[in-house]
Amino acid sequence: MLTHVVTYAPEEPVHDADIEDINKEAFGPGRFTRAAYRIREGGPHDRNLSFVAMNGAYVVGSVRLTPILIGTTPAMLLGPLAVRPAWKKQGIGAALMRKSIETARLAGHKLIILVGDEPYYAPFGFRQIVGHQIEMPAPVEPSRFLACELEPRVLKDVQGRVRHADSGGR
Repeated sequence: MLTHVVTYAPEEPVHDADIEDINKEAFGPGRFTRAAYRIREGGPHDRNLSFVAMNGAYVVGSVRLTPILIGTTPAMLLGPLAVRPAWKKQGIGAALMRKSIETARLAGHKLIILVGDEPYYAPFGFRQIVGHQIEMPAPVEPSRFLACELEPRVLKDVQGRVRHADSGGR
């Protein structure tokens, strides 16, 4: 286990190549076919809500939040969240999650969705999206379609297709 110092910082353009390498390593080429990636193709993520974990100048982890609309409701899409294999099991992913969620809450966002494993994301407030009121642009396993309400019961009346906030209704 590595015990080097890890610091957390807002993502900057200079981190893009390292983040791409981390995501390639974590998710492989199949990442481009996933529903969440299709949404991310619609426009940029929010760098003010996206963070990197660093050891010196070396990026060891990353999390991004992307602005979306669910029907007409604004929300955020979390991901990808990835940590380099040699740096896993040290709480880096959890720290990145807490930082991005709290920053989103402080910025006034009310809802974050993601596609992922509920046992990992449940401690951060994510629960399965029950029912079929929200539609992703490609099939997702229902048990992996999760939401975190940053304001109580905000998900109750949310419905519609998920798309990037900049997609203009596409």
